[in-house]
Amino acid sequence: MCEFVHSPVLVAEVLAALQPKPGGTYADGTVGGGGHAAAILKASAPTGKLLGCDRDGDAVEVARRRLAEFGECCELRRCNFDALAEWIAAGSCDGVLLDLGVSSPQLERAERGFSFQQDGPLDMRMDPRQELTAARLVNEASVAELARIFRDLGGEREAHQLARVIERERQVRRFESTRQLAGLLERLRPRAGQRIHPATRVFQALRMAVNDELGSLRRGLDA
Repeated sequence: MCEFVHSPVLVAEVLAALQPKPGGTYADGTVGGGGHAAAILKASAPTGKLLGCDRDGDAVEVARRRLAEFGECCELRRCNFDALAEWIAAGSCDGVLLDLGVSSPQLERAERGFSFQQDGPLDMRMDPRQELTAARLVNEASVAELARIFRDLGGEREAHQLARVIERERQVRRFESTRQLAGLLERLRPRAGQRIHPATRVFQALRMAVNDELGSLRRGLDA
């Protein structure tokens, strides 16, 4: 397993918002490498408790090691934060943290398929146990569905045009890698000195669709 090293940059802001205190109970629905969780546990020591989860198995294993020093004050599970209500009693938490989006360790590992900066399988699953991948979506979704994803989740103004081109291209050759898809998008719209890569919005939209990020957020907030 590649080490999941993530150094959060908003620790002070998180602590200011949650104001953890001894005896408090806090939930971290995106525990990642355990950076925020460790800060919360230290601030609420010695009697504070943290309940953390993440759907990335690598993240959970790294967090277990990082947070082992806190013993029974920390409980971790591998699951999506939309399932918090299934294992945490209603009204039992003094604060909840959700650090949304993709993390740098996920982006930096080519085999996870999140980034077009390096070649890897067109995957993008935060939980590799799920069946839906970005490759399956790109190769099997209808033009209308792809256009909706690119427009609604990526803010892509040329969503339908891009979806049509992808549909034509996949009839010749299936999309399997991040570089293959990114290369097509760059050929369609050369970067020409632009700061944002032509594939940025499409990759964001695919990641959000594959992981049902908006649906997870709605269910998580309800929970």
